[in-house]
This record gives sequence, structure tokens and C-alpha cells, in this order.
Amino acid sequence: MFEFIEYWKSVGWGQIYRVFWYFIIFELFRYVVVDFLVLILFHVRKSLDRKKWHQAKIDLWKDYPLVSIIVPGKNEGKHIYKLTRSLAEQTYKNFELIIVDDGSDDKTRLIGRDLEKRGLIDLFISQDVRGGKASGANVALTYAKGKYIVHFDADCSFDRDAVEQCLIPFYTDEKIAAVGGDLEVRNDSESLVTTLQAIEYMKVILVGRMVTTYMGIYRIISGAFGAFRKDLLDRVGGWDIGPGLDGDITVKFRKMGYKVYFEPRARGKTSVPNTFKKLFKQRLRWDKSIIRFRLRKHKDIFYPNQNFKFINFFSSLENIAYNVFFNIQWYIYIIDLVVNFGGLLHYIIPMNILLYTLANLAQFFAILGMCKNPREKLKLLPYMPMMVFYTGYFLRWARTKAHYQEFFKRASYKDPWNPVKSSQQAKAMRI
Repeated sequence: MFEFIEYWKSVGWGQIYRVFWYFIIFELFRYVVVDFLVLILFHVRKSLDRKKWHQAKIDLWKDYPLVSIIVPGKNEGKHIYKLTRSLAEQTYKNFELIIVDDGSDDKTRLIGRDLEKRGLIDLFISQDVRGGKASGANVALTYAKGKYIVHFDADCSFDRDAVEQCLIPFYTDEKIAAVGGDLEVRNDSESLVTTLQAIEYMKVILVGRMVTTYMGIYRIISGAFGAFRKDLLDRVGGWDIGPGLDGDITVKFRKMGYKVYFEPRARGKTSVPNTFKKLFKQRLRWDKSIIRFRLRKHKDIFYPNQNFKFINFFSSLENIAYNVFFNIQWYIYIIDLVVNFGGLLHYIIPMNILLYTLANLAQFFAILGMCKNPREKLKLLPYMPMMVFYTGYFLRWARTKAHYQEFFKRASYKDPWNPVKSSQQAKAMRI
């Protein structure tokens, strides 16, 4: 330990920068400095927008529009009753609940029909043949009567005012097309991997989406919790076949000249994969979407035509840069270290882990200043050192493999998450 400390005391700042330039340029500013700036901005805006928010809430209750809550899914029978119970406790009551059973082979149909008869579900639709999540959502959309559509996943639960909170932003700005809610991990104590995801969700969803909202480049509304203007959903023709359908439809709204907004006060909880194997499979699916949609389907965002908008250009560029280009740059950085500093790795690797751990701790305390029940979140603090390996190696490898598979093999069209027929049709239509 003494030798380690003496070594880093003996080298100059120039050498430190030369060795840790990737951390300083790409990680420290984006994930620590920016987070503290967002923390300050969060509290400033909360104070400045108080009157505007209050008036929007009054306008919502004056209008009191019908809201269509749609829940497409397969084999979600065990979750439906809990969801209906959660929705029954909502402060906003003027909604219809439409659940679409997408070719389930469990007891979803029996449970759904029973809840429909008991008046806990307004409309239950059962499809004998699975069409995929987009198909289920679009079926629900054709029956929906509400001014706004709220899209939920069946395995989520929500704060009592979640629906109300995700509707209020629509009354602050008529150009807002969709609002995303905050999601926390419900089963965070189930296993190590769920605990690490709980920290990740706080960083990526709560803070990450606040950052992009404040910058005007927010680009993905989770299908697990999102609200949409129905008239605009109809204009874009609903959801296209995924994976990645939530990010895809958000880009469509932005290209139409509308805004998308993240509302941290609209809160829900979701269950996440409880093993590393299941999580890796999920992230392979998620990470393919940036290649399929950002680099292929919506590449016209980068074209200098009459519909060009710099903010959309920057939104996609920032997303691709941090997730694709900087990911490749990390491997170049590792090669640089091995080639030029191979004999010093026993000093460099521990210092690198220490720097990332300190950065994660700083980011964590910034997050505590923005999240609900910060004292409860302190139980996650002992797991922070593990985030270096979780995000820096495990998730990076999943991202790298997904990008390779999608870029060279278009693997998302073979993903069993969608029926084969639907994926073949999507590939033929280049969507």
C-alpha cells in the first residue's frame, strides 16, 4: 500500500492525465460534474416552476379528461390483479383499463375475464395468436377512447398519484407529446444482481433522464410507464415492432416537432431479472435497438434536409457517441494501457478502480438529493464498489456483443421476444 501511494505521489499531473484520460474526459464530467449541476438545477426549477406546476394541476382537474390505461403482455396473469388493485388506489379516477392478452398459455385469459366481469377491467382482449408487444399495444389503441394513453407493464406497481403526476406536464406545454415516469426496482433485495440494478436504475432512469430532459434531448419513454397524447399516437400509426419500440416512437414524436418529457414525480416500481444470465439476455435485446433504430431506421435525423432539427441531430448523436463510439474507444484505451504501460498495470488497475469507486460514490450522493426516501436508499451504499465491475465490465460486454450482433447480423429480427412472423414482416418493411 505504501509503495502504491508513493508511486502516484511521485508522478506528475501530466502522467496521471495520460494514464486516466478516458476516465477524466468521458466519465468524470458526464457522470459526476453534470449530476451535481442537475441536482442544483432540479431544486432551482422545482422552486421556480411551483406556480406553473400548480396551475397545470388545476387545469388538469378542470379538464378531467378520460385516460386510457393500456397493458399489453403475455403470461401476465399472476400480475394483473395486483395491477388493478394498484390502479384502484390512484388519485386520478377518470380512466378506462384495457388489458390485451397476447397469446398467453397460462391462466391469463381466465383471470382477465373474471376481473372484467367484476368491473376491475373495463375491456379485456384475448388474442389466440401472439403478435408481440407492439401488436398488443396497437390493438388496445384501436379500442381506446381516452384523450391520453398511459402504457403500463403488468408487473409494475405505482405510487397513488402516479397517473396524475404523469398527466400534469401536458398542461404545462401544448408541444409535449409524451411523458415518461420514473421507475425503481421493486425486488432490489432478492439477489446481488437486483441490488446492482436498483443502483443502476437510480443513475440511468432518474438522473440520466433528468439530464437529457433539461438538455432537451430526452429520447426514450419506457413502455413500462409512459403517457402519450392519443391524437399524436394515431398520427404516427401506433407502435412499430420492437425490440426498442419505446425509443422508436419517441423519435417519431421528436421528428414531428413535438417534445418528450421526463417527470420524476410520477413514480412506479418494476421487477427486474434476478440472475446475471437473465439480465445479460435482457440487455442484449435492449442494446441492439440503438443500432437498429438510431443508426438505421432513423438515420435521416442526420440528413441536412428541410425537416432537419439540430436538437434531434444532437440527441441521436449524443446517444450514439456515448453508447457506441465511446464504447469502442474504451477498448482502444485498454489496448493503449497494455502496450504503453504494461509494466505499470499493478499500479494502474487499482487506481482505476479507486477513481471509479469514488466517482460512483459522489454520483450516488448527488442522486440522494433528488430521489424519494433517500434514507431508505442508503442501504445500497455498501454495494457501490461493485458497480465498477457491473457497469464497467458486465454491462459493457453485453453492450458490445449486442452492437456487434445487430450491426453485422441484424440479430434483433431473430429475437424470440417477437413472433417469427412479425419479425420477418418488420425486416421486409425495414422497420
